[in-house]
Amino acid sequence: MTTSTVQSSSGRVQVVLATTVLLSFISFWRAAAIVLADLGSTAYYVGGISEQAVGKSAPWFILGVMLFSYAVRSVYIESSAMFVRGGVYRVVKEAMGGTMAKLSVSALLFDYVLTGPISGVSAGQYIAGLLNDVFARFGVHVTVPYNGTAAFFAILITVYFWWRNTRGLHESSDDALKIMQITTVMVVVLVAWCVLTLLVRGGQLPPAPLPRNLQFSSDALGWLKGTRWPAFTAIALFVGFGHSILAMSGEESLAQVYREIEQPKVKNLERTGLVIFLYSLIFTSLVSFFAVALIPDGVRPKFYDNLISGLAMNLLGPVWLRLVFQAFVVLVGFLILAGAVNTAIVGSGGVLSRVSEDGVLPAWFRHPHRRFGTNYRIINLIVVLQLITIVLSRGNVFLLGEAYAFGVVWSFAFKALAVLVLRFTEPVPREWKVPLNLRIGGLELPVGLALITIVLFGAATINLFTKQIATVSGVGFTLVLYGAFVISERATARRRAAHVDLDQFQIVSAPEISQEDVAVQPGNVLVPVRDYNTLAHLATVLREIHKRDVVVLTARIMKGPDAGSRDFEREELFTDYEQRLFTKVVSVAEREGRPVRLVIVPSADPYSAIAQTVFRLSSSEIAMGESANVPAREQARLVGEAWDKIPGTRSRHVRLVVYNTDGRRESFYLGVHAPELTETDLALIHELWLDAYRCIGPQVHHRDIVAAALRELAGALSTEQRQDILARLQEQTRQ
Repeated sequence: MTTSTVQSSSGRVQVVLATTVLLSFISFWRAAAIVLADLGSTAYYVGGISEQAVGKSAPWFILGVMLFSYAVRSVYIESSAMFVRGGVYRVVKEAMGGTMAKLSVSALLFDYVLTGPISGVSAGQYIAGLLNDVFARFGVHVTVPYNGTAAFFAILITVYFWWRNTRGLHESSDDALKIMQITTVMVVVLVAWCVLTLLVRGGQLPPAPLPRNLQFSSDALGWLKGTRWPAFTAIALFVGFGHSILAMSGEESLAQVYREIEQPKVKNLERTGLVIFLYSLIFTSLVSFFAVALIPDGVRPKFYDNLISGLAMNLLGPVWLRLVFQAFVVLVGFLILAGAVNTAIVGSGGVLSRVSEDGVLPAWFRHPHRRFGTNYRIINLIVVLQLITIVLSRGNVFLLGEAYAFGVVWSFAFKALAVLVLRFTEPVPREWKVPLNLRIGGLELPVGLALITIVLFGAATINLFTKQIATVSGVGFTLVLYGAFVISERATARRRAAHVDLDQFQIVSAPEISQEDVAVQPGNVLVPVRDYNTLAHLATVLREIHKRDVVVLTARIMKGPDAGSRDFEREELFTDYEQRLFTKVVSVAEREGRPVRLVIVPSADPYSAIAQTVFRLSSSEIAMGESANVPAREQARLVGEAWDKIPGTRSRHVRLVVYNTDGRRESFYLGVHAPELTETDLALIHELWLDAYRCIGPQVHHRDIVAAALRELAGALSTEQRQDILARLQEQTRQ
């Protein structure tokens, strides 16, 4: 039989494995927008939740949490700069072993499972509040139920993002940036209007966070109720702090964007952290302070679940203007809170995928959708858990917030402890460290990191005793999930030992993919694959192209927090699914009697992975299969956009061919390329040239006609004729 692939001396097929993610890098401003789109959502509900628990002193605790968040952020910066292999599971496992790793991931998933419901329910509460205010102002005697309406909208939002994620339609950094631009407009108007109202009417500062000023609700003390412990100042402060700590949820998104931040990465990550800190400090903290200052004490409890709406309706000015601004607040809230629902699905999906890749969950969960190629079973599991949570909560934001704080603080605590332990077990030089480190002889004492860890575990421990429902549900969820992980890991290990039907491959790691690593000549054909059930386009390429090397590429999409950016281990990229996929690829290649090169690259975006691999391998053609949810023209646009972001591509000529299942082929060209002109187009150019030739002479050429026409078009597009010209161009595309 003809050799079908590049093989090693052992006879095993070689797979070139890139250990650095192929990314299109973003500025720290755009990275900050991505994180704030998640972190900023807490401003919409934390003020009301905290005040219900501790009373009017809540703004001081929220301010304290936001100041402390900068310290927690430093833990994530050190972790991101050091743990480039990615994943909280692997970080904790490396530091403290498999048992603690499974417990930490269980707590993190509890956090993620609740992020979606609390964000969706909060969005629904704001919508219900706006509807009731509008009805009341216009004399309509109808009141929509707050909790029921909130649960209804939360379910709609969750199902919508389930639909998008199942089809692989992810939100882009452009979407996050636009949302944060709109949010910033709202924040600036809100702050300025609140300051003006304070200057005209005056206001009140919240009472200092002292034990005598704290008014704990009946549910805020949990099992400490009736004991003398809340009388101790330290305990009382920790109780208030614990009820406000969800204000800094979303920090894990900082680790997610680290991979995509442009160089210098750590410096830009610091800048991102500073922007996030200042923005969230101003937005989240001031909302609570303004609410206490401007909303009367007797009215404010009505707005605990939609505090910013209550603030909007208690500002200076006519009712109609305040109502319009409230509608704007609700619109912005819907955008940012709905985005947090999507982030929860993506983040928890990334965590479960990595746990599955490590053998803790069966590979069955990672089997791609037959049409869309997504990990739909993991998405289904997450969304089902979120929908159950919404139904059980009945749209109660306070209940969800109390439970949510459990997952937030324990996931932070485990992360900080892991980084602390690794300071001692792996005392290697770090690109960045949490400040306040003392050196005694040859030993470095991470005092700052230790203090952060102690505070987090102190808050987590207090929460165990003060949040009864959260403790029961959180501990129960964590233990059940941990038990499921243990049982599943053992069963998966037995199944892996029994597998004998898959080809064995030799993995060749390469920090950067190059022609030398893959052993191909320039002008090769790149064939992206992901689903082993849809390899018809590969078979066609192998059957028809004989004089050029064929490279089969699959991209491992690295999403979610702490996914890493380089130095990946073999097991993280070459999982049992990739093994099965390449087994099918080799089978197709052997059937066609053609050699292929096999490549795996990690990336946050498949189109960026394709474009950058084409550039690095000097490929001349991309052969893609038909997508179930992305039309061929859209596929070409996405690859083209990624191609244009790569420096040095203007002189390269690459064709992209999409092979449809009905036999049709659609061809496109990337970047700068000569247009495909019809006979009519050529005839028109020639007629214009003849006319110009008679007037100017033989020095005019056909290219001069085209160049002059293009310059005229470019100039006209910058005048008042722009819309007419674009309309004619659109009409031309329909012909």
